[in-house]
Amino acid sequence: MPDPTPPRSAYLHIPFCHRRCFYCDFAVVPLGDRAGQEAGPGSASIRDYLKLLHQEIAGAPEGPPLSTVYIGGGTPSLLLPAQVEALLSALRRRFGLQPGAEITLEMDPATFDRERLEAVLAAGVNRISLGGQSFDDDVLAELGRRHRRVDLLESCNWMDEAYSSGALRSWSLDLIQNLPNQTLAHWDQQLDQALASGAPHLSIYDLSVEPGTVFARRAERDLLPLPEEDLAVELLARTSSRLAAAGLSRYEISNHARPGHASRHNRVYWSGSGWWGFGMGATSAPWGERLARPRTREGYRAWLESPETSTVGQGMPADDLLLVGLRRREGVDLSDLDVDEAACESLERRWLPFIEDGLLQRCAGRWQLRDPEGMSLSNRVMLEVVLWWEELEGAQAPS
Repeated sequence: MPDPTPPRSAYLHIPFCHRRCFYCDFAVVPLGDRAGQEAGPGSASIRDYLKLLHQEIAGAPEGPPLSTVYIGGGTPSLLLPAQVEALLSALRRRFGLQPGAEITLEMDPATFDRERLEAVLAAGVNRISLGGQSFDDDVLAELGRRHRRVDLLESCNWMDEAYSSGALRSWSLDLIQNLPNQTLAHWDQQLDQALASGAPHLSIYDLSVEPGTVFARRAERDLLPLPEEDLAVELLARTSSRLAAAGLSRYEISNHARPGHASRHNRVYWSGSGWWGFGMGATSAPWGERLARPRTREGYRAWLESPETSTVGQGMPADDLLLVGLRRREGVDLSDLDVDEAACESLERRWLPFIEDGLLQRCAGRWQLRDPEGMSLSNRVMLEVVLWWEELEGAQAPS
């Protein structure tokens, strides 16, 4: 349903990274392994881009103070702490920041040391998302990552120290599962190390092979031996059971957290609420209608000369609300969608096999993927949503 409430969350995209990982199809600008110093390679490119980002923030419509900010990428930890602080100051001038606002920065192991982490926290960041992906050196090399196991372990130690001291409110560790040649025993070792890190939040993502990536080219040549579906389901179930036993509750398909550590910002996306987006390749939905910016610096610069705007009251389409809603533990209430009763009934008929197989359930009026069975096979349920929406749009199109 349309939501006229102004957004209270903002995403800032920092596209720069050392190198493009073999699975990555994000809007990024690789600068080389020596980037990240004040006068090092790529520093002028970063400064030039930040001018554009500040320009977009300054020209944004006015809104209420922000309750969450997420600085993602790319590798935002290539920014100097002073540059991070300047971005937060720009948001504060334009919107204000609520007391206790959640301010997240993505950081990559081997791009910072303890002193740099302390400086970033002093700049106003209070939550870190650490892009570890694996504790195995061979896997990291296979993924095209720059850091190694020792870098990740050291970064985790610094995060745990900052969190224990109260300097850091929360932090999250990213891992990827369903990797080439992965076994259950190997994944158990990864989970052992993730739990030993002390991270109060874990994001466990399934490998997605995207067009145009190194992994996609390998797959085309049958050089990417991914786990069979039965093993993939077993890996996901093992993740869910082990993390739940350790006190990390699954609140979204890929995210697990201890009480009080669920990402407030990410829940904005999954609830269908609006958010501001700034930067090359960033998507915003301040009034529910998504608006994507150009994925190149040249395109973004030109777009800033005559930016598109979202219209108050448009609302997020029903299929988007369903797709993001089903990712959450709470699920989705079909009565919240801007569709008629007959359309809802047709969707429920499509879902009948999943209901009978115990993958999907209705609880207190909300449709939910069962954990772990339904979440393990969520793509099947999501596909039916896409097909249902295409059928609905086709029926409404003029003949």
